[in-house]
Amino acid sequence: MLLRYPYDSSPLINEFIRRITMGMFGNLMQKIFRTSAKAERPHDAAPPPGMGVPGASTGGAATATAPAGAAISEVDVAAVLDKLASENSQKLDWKHSIVDMMKLLDMDSSLSARKELATELNYTGDMNDSAKMNMWLHKEVMKKLAENGGKVPADLLD
Repeated sequence: MLLRYPYDSSPLINEFIRRITMGMFGNLMQKIFRTSAKAERPHDAAPPPGMGVPGASTGGAATATAPAGAAISEVDVAAVLDKLASENSQKLDWKHSIVDMMKLLDMDSSLSARKELATELNYTGDMNDSAKMNMWLHKEVMKKLAENGGKVPADLLD
């Protein structure tokens, strides 16, 4: 079942998020993409017909779907995370720390949560070497965000 939120700016985002795995990475990505969707839409704007409340303008079933061949616009990952960082009372360095990025997104950043994310993203290194795992995780998350419609600065993909 596809969940719809009142702040969704596009049925394309709903379709995209439905297609991704809703594991740790899917949750992280959803938080970034939903934050971007909220920022792009005025708070007082009504959701498009069929969005927001299931059954709205559809006679009982929400049927908003993306047109065939439609592309999802890129989400500026750096802009989203920079904005969240500027609004956070902690000084979080999301550009270099997977722990800080997860904290910024209100995710569990414990070692066990990072090991779960590493397993999901097919990390093959030693999970007991948390420094190496964290560096790999940060690069892999940036790479995966870029592969899935995120605009990520080139220096974070190296």
